[in-house]
Amino acid sequence: MDLRKIKKLIDLLEESNLAELEIKEGEEVVRLSRVPKGTVTVAPAPVAMPAAAAPVAAAPVAAAEAAPANAGLPAGHVVKAPMVGTFYASSTPGAAAFVKVGQQVKAGETLGIIEAMKMFNQIEADVAGTVQAILVENGQPVEFDQPMFVIA
Repeated sequence: MDLRKIKKLIDLLEESNLAELEIKEGEEVVRLSRVPKGTVTVAPAPVAMPAAAAPVAAAPVAAAEAAPANAGLPAGHVVKAPMVGTFYASSTPGAAAFVKVGQQVKAGETLGIIEAMKMFNQIEADVAGTVQAILVENGQPVEFDQPMFVIA
């Protein structure tokens, strides 16, 4: 099941008064659930850090906020990870990568795959152009909104 179908299911769940939705398509199963409006959830209490460690932990955060988000990247459109998972440059081990630096791509063309929760999600180019940089390695874990490709 691809990412677009899952997004449509999320929209359907949001528009309805359902609390949970489960769809089976062959061997794939997608289960979506949400907390109904008006329900109170309790988060665990934060753990207090020792006073000496607090200034050390705050310094890297301040430095990261001061730096521009795309510092050091080539000029162009940055394609970011839409989810957390493991990036794969090709459909199977040993196969040729979907794209290489310098390759022309069209909007909608597959750039790579992110495996999340045993589901493989295609990452597609949202603009046409030339791949300027590939910022992730094959098999590398990626975070949500992490820059993956630069297309100009």
